[in-house]
Amino acid sequence: MTRWGEPFRESDALATAEVVDQAQIAIVVIDRFSLLRYWNPYARELFGFVDGRDYVGMSLLDIGIHESDREHASQLARRVLRGEPWEGTFAVLKGDATWIHVRAQAVPMLDEAGEVDGIALIAREALRSGRVEEQYGLLERIGSRLAGSLELDSTVKGVAGILVPQFADHCFIDLYDHERLVRQVSVHAEGWEPPPRTWYEVGDEVRYPERHFVTQSLRRLETVVSSEHLYESSPNDRSDRVSRQVGVTSAIAAPLRARGEVLGVLTLALSGLSPRQKSSYGGFDRDLVGAIASRVALAIDNARLYEEERGTALAFQKSLLPSDFPTLDGLTLAHRYLPAGPINGRGLQAQVGGDFYDAIPLSAGRVGLVIGDVEGRGPHAAAVMGQLRAALRAFAQADREPADILRELDEWVRRLGIPDGNGGVWIPSVSCLYMVYDAWSRELSYANAGHAPPLLVTSDSVETLDLEVTDRMLGVRAKGGSGEDIVYHQADLRLPIGATLVMYTDGLVDRRPVGGEPDPEGALVRLKERVSEVADKDVEQIAEAAVYSVPGELEDDTALLVVRTHSEELALREGWFPSEASTVGAARHLAADTFKEWGVDRDQAELACLLVSEIVTNVVIHATPHPVHREFTGAGVLDSESPLSSNGGGADEFDEDWSDLLEAVAEEDESSEDPAEKEFLLRLRRGANAIWVEVFDHDLRLPRIRSAAADDEGGRGLYLVEQLASRWGSRPTPDGKAVWFEMPMHADGSEGTDGDAREEPERAAER
Repeated sequence: MTRWGEPFRESDALATAEVVDQAQIAIVVIDRFSLLRYWNPYARELFGFVDGRDYVGMSLLDIGIHESDREHASQLARRVLRGEPWEGTFAVLKGDATWIHVRAQAVPMLDEAGEVDGIALIAREALRSGRVEEQYGLLERIGSRLAGSLELDSTVKGVAGILVPQFADHCFIDLYDHERLVRQVSVHAEGWEPPPRTWYEVGDEVRYPERHFVTQSLRRLETVVSSEHLYESSPNDRSDRVSRQVGVTSAIAAPLRARGEVLGVLTLALSGLSPRQKSSYGGFDRDLVGAIASRVALAIDNARLYEEERGTALAFQKSLLPSDFPTLDGLTLAHRYLPAGPINGRGLQAQVGGDFYDAIPLSAGRVGLVIGDVEGRGPHAAAVMGQLRAALRAFAQADREPADILRELDEWVRRLGIPDGNGGVWIPSVSCLYMVYDAWSRELSYANAGHAPPLLVTSDSVETLDLEVTDRMLGVRAKGGSGEDIVYHQADLRLPIGATLVMYTDGLVDRRPVGGEPDPEGALVRLKERVSEVADKDVEQIAEAAVYSVPGELEDDTALLVVRTHSEELALREGWFPSEASTVGAARHLAADTFKEWGVDRDQAELACLLVSEIVTNVVIHATPHPVHREFTGAGVLDSESPLSSNGGGADEFDEDWSDLLEAVAEEDESSEDPAEKEFLLRLRRGANAIWVEVFDHDLRLPRIRSAAADDEGGRGLYLVEQLASRWGSRPTPDGKAVWFEMPMHADGSEGTDGDAREEPERAAER
């Protein structure tokens, strides 16, 4: 070997094979069928060939090219075999299970006739030169940013914020929305913004010319650097003019591809906005942007999948909860539902849950209020919640007592258990507070299955409502218990005038502060303080203040129901009457005078008085002061003899088939030793737009509608009530029953008042 600077002597020349063997770059030869024919020692090291394994004749794809880039490699072979050179980057999985990015250049090999006979591939590991190693910090920060977000907007904006201004003066991310390419991000250095209607803005559909470098990148599915002819293919003259003014010198476009689908394109550009040592991008920059684009594409795809799951979960959850409530007399409502956020990488499972709320219109203007929480998270908890809420609403609308409803729900929850994998059944525990509120009396009847009491907000204070009874959660049994030990109690209380209730689930006070542990007691104090600050505001402002009163992460979903009571436009009148024929007219006159005083529409008042006569007549004929005792016999179930029993004490079925009508009642009154024992209560209620009539008696039997024959003199009373009232029904009371109906105060809101319906009550009045 001669000294440095002296020419080679022929004897010092190295053989070609020796040069290739010592080259610190991989050289691979592939035939026309993409099969391996030769590789040098560095190629074995770069691709991680397993020692002792013969790779001759194996496919190019079998040297470890990552599955996501196999189509990329196939395109390489097809293009080079057509006689065109190719350059690009692959992800390669080495034999030791590690993976690297490999930058490759491929050129066609020609035979003596000039035909393409194979491919020569020259490769090196990307991101290895000193120049690019300076950008490792950039790549790491982008990786950390992508790993910390599952939301699409924050993901793409975060990446752009890192790339500008460290690596580029301009960053654009365009994503496909079906067939349209839409700009999602447009970020520029030094706070510069392009003039309106020049460069595409966020939300605009982007259309690149056919010869534009971005179009070429999307067509070739490879990263393209453009430093020359940048202005020749501008989308329009205004864009070209702004590009020249800002001094764009170089640009890179990298397709965003994940799981075999092209999601969009990432475009970076250098200009005169910020001082730099370089004014154009090179091959190493292209490698770096290609690696960044691969990670960004995967993060975007994950974010889209997450948001799709999130949308599905929230739609499922919201479909199970009421979106709005009807107008309720004496109450103003506001409600909120907050899903849990993703925790420790758990997305969908952490969001959906079993928190629920409801406000259920009941008979005579009363309202059922409920708040509850099903144990656990995920679709199963939400499904249990949906079934439980539907069952509760059905029980409530049947006017069951709160304690009876919780007892039924406890059994219902036990039917919703699932196998626990150990031969047993996992039954969710459910907390539930159910209350029935009467706005006219301000009385609240409730039963509580282990739920936190609501806040009572008055003009003077915000305190926890003192609940006298709190029983075990639904679905929970005492250890070794058979279930008979479960008893749900009921209690009553009266709310102050103008009181507000804040009903909530434990997710509101169990939030985890950043770097700390949940503190429910301290959170409850903060909740009370924040609610007291807005106690004189409307219910929407109270609800908004409550849900954001406690800082921290939402580890559990949260339901909130704010209920404000008021007595405007409410009125009540009632009277006790003996169950005698002569009192039917007195009850009707009380109703007529009351409706006139309340300003009820004349036609509606007459119609309501007719229906009052019908249900009062039912009470006078059928009501008894004595409890009905039932006996199980071989002939069936027989009721004890009642004062109006016509068969001397057989089965006495409540119906409207009375032939003697009120004459029989008058005879019974004359023969009764204590007719004053038989009495009923007529209660009239007025709301904002409706009136309710209730008749209470001591008979335990609930009325039913019967079909009257053409020649029957009676039996049509309840049929008329059903046809002419907006709603009607009956419910048991502790000492009997109540029959009620509802009517609008004005005829334009009534139903069933057409000509045929009006003729029927007139005939009934004649009867």
